[in-house]
Amino acid sequence: MHQLNILASGLKKRINHRVKLMSKTSIKTSYSLLMVGLLFAGLIEAQIHSFSVYEEVLFASPKGFDLTMDIYVPDTGKEEYPVLVIWHGGGWLINTNQIMDEMSGYVASNAEYIVCNVNYRLLGDLNNTTTLNEIVEDVFGSLLWIKYNISEYGGDSTRVAITGDSAGGHLASMVLTSGRVLDSDGFEGKPGFTPSWLPEGKTAEEIAREDGLSVQAAIISYGVLDVLDRSRNGYETDKNGFWEWGGVTARGFFGNEFNYRDHPELYKALSPIYNIPENEEYLLPPQFHHVGSMDEVTTPELIGEYVEALKEKGHPVEFEIYDGKNHAYLDNGCNEFLGNCFDEDAVPVLQKIISFLDEHLADD
Repeated sequence: MHQLNILASGLKKRINHRVKLMSKTSIKTSYSLLMVGLLFAGLIEAQIHSFSVYEEVLFASPKGFDLTMDIYVPDTGKEEYPVLVIWHGGGWLINTNQIMDEMSGYVASNAEYIVCNVNYRLLGDLNNTTTLNEIVEDVFGSLLWIKYNISEYGGDSTRVAITGDSAGGHLASMVLTSGRVLDSDGFEGKPGFTPSWLPEGKTAEEIAREDGLSVQAAIISYGVLDVLDRSRNGYETDKNGFWEWGGVTARGFFGNEFNYRDHPELYKALSPIYNIPENEEYLLPPQFHHVGSMDEVTTPELIGEYVEALKEKGHPVEFEIYDGKNHAYLDNGCNEFLGNCFDEDAVPVLQKIISFLDEHLADD
């Protein structure tokens, strides 16, 4: 847990000293991105354009807790754009979508994608009562809202890619492996999810039958793919520094009534590694997994095992290990603990991500 605690310390510092790409004061703001151009001068040869941001768009309020997203729209005059949905990392305990501001702005200004940078409940929210399955339901609900509403912002709901880093990578992977395990009763005694937002007149079961959470591509950035293994290694205890940084007392993913020893089926239901379908049953969209060679939180070995499991079951996947990079290299700014800086470490990876998106979501 030592590397995990160092990571938590570094991320906490970044919450307090965040490098912000943009102000969060207006409903819609158009950016010339002059500063971004200066920042990346000499690093890239790209046609940078301005973009607009719709800030703090409310999409759901589960248990009275407002959930929002920021929607980035390129100012290039197209009638319709493909969509990239981002879920941030932070061990399900810290950070907001603002930790992905620079990534969102980079994609919106260097490519022609609408970017939805999404918030979800953290474990410590609502007096430390939020459960991991409820976080997954927030993610499912946000994707549904986007698919039903993104046309109002110029987005094409038939060309949607999803991504997340670390814990966000877990959540994006849950969309892929469990986005059809929907149930109006939710996670009551058995695996099943009720999205935090449903279109009017639709049930969770109807969404499942329609494959309403399907996407066309996914980028999983150093994702957490085995929740059961994390629990076995002390994640639900105070050995995990994320609980302290989140300002709450350590407890189980599902509260104190459940634990991985007596209820492993619940933990497996939240672990993508246990839920990869055979391709004959359901073909997953193309995925790009990547990780740093120095990552001790989600190691190259762990990510490689998951990629091999995808291949064994016949799913299209690409895998890249970035030499010399640590964990969380797509986050804003610089992290002295991990030795990452966005402009040096994230930009080359984002160029690959944009290339991957262009391959799978390009205009017909």
